[in-house]
Amino acid sequence: MTRVEIDPHSGFCGGVIRAIGTAEAYLKEHGAPLVSLGAIVHNEEELSRLRLMGLETVGSIAEMESSPAGTPLLIRAHGEPPSVYADAERLGLRLIDCTCPVVLRLQKMIRDAYSSVRSKGGQLLLFGKSGHPEVLGLVGQVGGDVVVFQDPDSIDALMSCGAVRTGHDIELFSQTTMSPSDYRRASEILSSRMEGGARLNVHDTICSQVASRHRELSRFAGSHDVILFVSGNSSSNGKVLFELCRSVNPRSYHIGCAADLRPEWLEGAASAGVCGATSTPKWLLEDVARAVENLQ
Repeated sequence: MTRVEIDPHSGFCGGVIRAIGTAEAYLKEHGAPLVSLGAIVHNEEELSRLRLMGLETVGSIAEMESSPAGTPLLIRAHGEPPSVYADAERLGLRLIDCTCPVVLRLQKMIRDAYSSVRSKGGQLLLFGKSGHPEVLGLVGQVGGDVVVFQDPDSIDALMSCGAVRTGHDIELFSQTTMSPSDYRRASEILSSRMEGGARLNVHDTICSQVASRHRELSRFAGSHDVILFVSGNSSSNGKVLFELCRSVNPRSYHIGCAADLRPEWLEGAASAGVCGATSTPKWLLEDVARAVENLQ
């Protein structure tokens, strides 16, 4: 019989808990409509639950052009660029801002660093996933004048094409949900490439909850025969954390919900660990754990 354990540290991060709690409270008090600018969380199962409560989603603020003045528009935890706030004011929308405080702090840090470094001919670099909602909000703070890169090994190529200028001061930031070890590697590579007395200033901007989750998840993945990692296909954090699990435990499987579970994965396993991303709800982890128990 396979013993099942749910990782106590998995589940929504603080920013997502706040955003979803705000949406639920609004819908219970006021009812629909409530519109989220982009998916409030990158998890299809949770989005379906919220949709049934009345939460609508639009892909861009341009879709709100014909909405009546006063329509409530929720800004999710990822944050948005200043242009979105300007458009919302122009359209007379009622903003419900759920930007994560960690992201708000990073947005301000980028604005402050930009005004300083650009006066010296330097530049801003952001270690993150190009096109990710948080990254779009961050680069929008300074009109897009940021070099975004996701792979530490791409730094030399960016230098060769002139995109990264290591002879000038560089302010380095990270998207809040990136891998801490990859960010350290990126900063080490950049540091070794700086020249002519130019300064590299590395900002500690990975969310502390995310950073600690990497350490805790490594231990959890190594303590079970099989790992069932639950997250949505669109979750950037889920992709990173699943690869971390797989690097520690080759018998790690990525699933979206209990229906994806395959009995043969558990053959000969004395224990199975169920874990997930910062966008995975606890109820979904519990569903998967019950499904494992019901297979026995």
